[in-house]
Amino acid sequence: MFKWLDPYAKPETLYRICGLWFPWLMTAAVATLLLGTVWGLAFTPADYQQGDSYRIIHIHVPSAIWSMGAYSSMAIAALIALVWQVKAAQWAVGAIAPIGAVFTVIALFTGAAWGKPMWGTWWVWDARLTSELILLFLYLGVIALSGAFADRQTGAKASALLAIVGVVNLPIIHFSVEWWNTLHQGATITKFAKPSIDASMLWPLLISILAFGLWLAALTCLRLKTAILQNEQHRPWVRQLAASAVKGE
Repeated sequence: MFKWLDPYAKPETLYRICGLWFPWLMTAAVATLLLGTVWGLAFTPADYQQGDSYRIIHIHVPSAIWSMGAYSSMAIAALIALVWQVKAAQWAVGAIAPIGAVFTVIALFTGAAWGKPMWGTWWVWDARLTSELILLFLYLGVIALSGAFADRQTGAKASALLAIVGVVNLPIIHFSVEWWNTLHQGATITKFAKPSIDASMLWPLLISILAFGLWLAALTCLRLKTAILQNEQHRPWVRQLAASAVKGE
């Protein structure tokens, strides 16, 4: 199964792929982030109820969406690592976890900043907010478990298992506003037939979501490259790469 992926799972090949894609992904991420942010902050109209405070949506919504997207990607990598024993997949778990944790912190912080003028308080134990906070704890648990054991393999397996089990929290985050009576507003852009947001506000938001996705991919490539070098430093190709870098200096 997935035999066609075998060549790409080789550390040397994966390292070169990440190195090839990183500058393109980062350039695209910066360009789209600037476009979406400037468009959203300077050129979209104010909301008829929330005024200008709604503009934080261009950071809050993308970070919240990709905090879950990053966790999904991490869980898939963890499943591959446990079932098919692919080393690179386990390294991907470690590469994605801190990025996803940062995205979750951004989502929580911007949500609190948005909630203060709307709800009159920075925090409520709302179903959406609480489940997003649990997501942060799951990320921190994965990070902590990976280095909590003297045997690195045991830590890797424990963190991968937690990543997989924690997937149950993702539908809770997404559907919490439908399952329970919460303060958090309902779906807007995911109602594709009739989004609850004007097109003039929707397009810069979609661009910002794309930007955060590209940012996630770029940072994952960068961290995965570092993880590969750390774990393969005894390999001849890494030594040759290091020697070439020294000569280049």
